[in-house]
Amino acid sequence: MKVLVPVKRVIDSNVKARVKPDQTGVDLANVKMSMNPFCEIAVEEAVRLKEKGIATEVVAVSIGPVQAQETIRTALAMGADRGLLIQSDVDVSPLEVAKLLKAVVDEEKPELVLMGKQAIDGDNNAVGQMLAALLDWPQATFASKIEIVGGKAVVTREVDGGLQTLELTLPAVVTADLRLNEPRYASLPNIMKAKKKTIDAKAVADYGVDIASHLKVLKVTEPPKRTAGVKVESAAELVSKLKTEAGVI
Repeated sequence: MKVLVPVKRVIDSNVKARVKPDQTGVDLANVKMSMNPFCEIAVEEAVRLKEKGIATEVVAVSIGPVQAQETIRTALAMGADRGLLIQSDVDVSPLEVAKLLKAVVDEEKPELVLMGKQAIDGDNNAVGQMLAALLDWPQATFASKIEIVGGKAVVTREVDGGLQTLELTLPAVVTADLRLNEPRYASLPNIMKAKKKTIDAKAVADYGVDIASHLKVLKVTEPPKRTAGVKVESAAELVSKLKTEAGVI
């Protein structure tokens, strides 16, 4: 079984994002970049399926600039077999990402697309669902447990009321939630081995997909700064401040 894992290059989760002075977007100059945390979880789960003998090949694919090869190398160091970079110097919107991934799926013919539920930069939580719709494949989102049994994927997903278990006939699209697993740290020997693994580079034009975005960013602003808290002497004073100053009761 071949597993395709899309991975995205984003600002490192430990770095505070800065807005450009003209408010046209987020400043990426001299900022540490890394793999999207949910993508890491998806890679880890795919590698675990391979270690169990269920998956035979794990392919990592990324859409982005040349520097996104570093993100793919991270996936290869974790245990993916090979990588594919679709080079694009512009930020591709979710629908266009889904169209590109559909073209990759048509070419690679995986039995399972395993991806993060969302990227921490846009927080759209849309590509997995769009991809499943374009492919007309069954889907399970927010997966906290995945089991492959007899050509079917049994997925436990987190919902507001608790847990829901779905059975999908492969091929299928599954998006990973935070509690699916704890991604491994790539060891130095595996990092060295990853340098020898293949990363194919292709252009967007190779897939015949128009990446002209249907979305337009009007303005990007930082959230308002929090004001300092105050101490109160009694419950009555707290209630008074909540009424007169905060206006919440």
